[in-house]
Amino acid sequence: MTAVGIDAIEIWTGKLKLDLPNTFAPEKGEDPEKYTKGLGLESSSFPDVYEDIVTMGANATKQLMDREGLTPDDIGRIDVATESAFDNSKPVSTYIAGCLEQVYDGDFHHANKGERKFACLAGTQSIDDAYNWIKAGRNRGRAALVIATDTALYARGDPGEATQGAGAVAMLIDEDPSIVELSTEQGYGSADETDFLKPNQQFPSVDGKRSVQVYLARMREALEDYESVAGDTHPDDFEYIPFHTPFPGMVRKAAVLGYRHMTRDTDVEEKLADEIGLQPREEAFETWDDYEEAIRAYMDELKETEMYREWYGRTIEPTLSISRNVGNWYTGSVHIARLSALRDALERGEEMAGKRLLVGSYGSGAQAEIHAETVVEGWAEHVEDVEVDEQLARRYDISYDEYELVHDVHNHDKDVDVEEFTAPEDEFVFTGWGRMNERRYEYVE
Repeated sequence: MTAVGIDAIEIWTGKLKLDLPNTFAPEKGEDPEKYTKGLGLESSSFPDVYEDIVTMGANATKQLMDREGLTPDDIGRIDVATESAFDNSKPVSTYIAGCLEQVYDGDFHHANKGERKFACLAGTQSIDDAYNWIKAGRNRGRAALVIATDTALYARGDPGEATQGAGAVAMLIDEDPSIVELSTEQGYGSADETDFLKPNQQFPSVDGKRSVQVYLARMREALEDYESVAGDTHPDDFEYIPFHTPFPGMVRKAAVLGYRHMTRDTDVEEKLADEIGLQPREEAFETWDDYEEAIRAYMDELKETEMYREWYGRTIEPTLSISRNVGNWYTGSVHIARLSALRDALERGEEMAGKRLLVGSYGSGAQAEIHAETVVEGWAEHVEDVEVDEQLARRYDISYDEYELVHDVHNHDKDVDVEEFTAPEDEFVFTGWGRMNERRYEYVE
């Protein structure tokens, strides 16, 4: 059976940087460690005046196509995952295709285009769609582009303001992939929730405490569902476990929950028993509340054990390196977690071919998906070509006053005139509106 998976990946980060401990925290009168240790964030990426979800997605895709030597004829499908769309009818994928047609010979007129929405989960769902399209034999030998692009902005003063971010991840989904092969087994956890939503508004309404609870509940359900088709999991089965990362602090909560679940009735639980006892069993408690309280107490002890800390440092911590420096990319967040993990393996000289990742995606509203991926030969060369450090280093470090100006520029309810902070070069830029209020773009050399 032909393998299908991620054949190439590229990113484009917003070209501005907000330093959270040194710029944001002093203006808020808060301890910098609230951000660095609590949320696990160092800085956030923001779009410059001429950037938006289209330019970031198109620029990431152009980098990918140029590096892979692709033309429009090689692409049969373009799906954009975003929760930052600005049109309720015309999909962002058409805008991105239009940008790319400015610089390539040929066109994407025979490529199927669409836009996926399920909060931050949509990027993974778009990969699923591309996978199914190829497996069904409907691709005619062509590959699919999946582009996750978002500006994760909150109203100023909102508790989520520190987790903001902007960027895009472009992925090529194809047969005989060069980075990871996708598993056929998937697990889902889904429920009608109101933890985070945007009812015809730009900035989200968020119940922060509820959102964390829903995230953990759906992840647990998805893992249980995955195991129902793939068999029991064990913490040693996977080299890395990339989670959806709205901020690294939330992943810390998900990781200990997942570790407890995967170690239940295993040799790991037995090894830990002398130190913290066996995990509580539901049948030993008269009420569900008592059982949950015991589970929370067990996990509080579990996360302090040397065995858990070693596993977390090896399996989870490396997935957070990009996120710490760019903030929340919504639909792209789990995909930069994957890239972070593979970059860690590359830096350590780890041979990953044949080893597995367990990917935990999540979207508010709410649904989680868990699936496995197997790293394939050739992964290192493709990961090495992604210029993450270079992009992060060349961001313009904005002051707090400049941050407020940039936030106003990208606030749909405001009309402000702000000079660009960086000079565009060899990239797509937003140039204004057309006669039907459509957004217009050009390529700047």
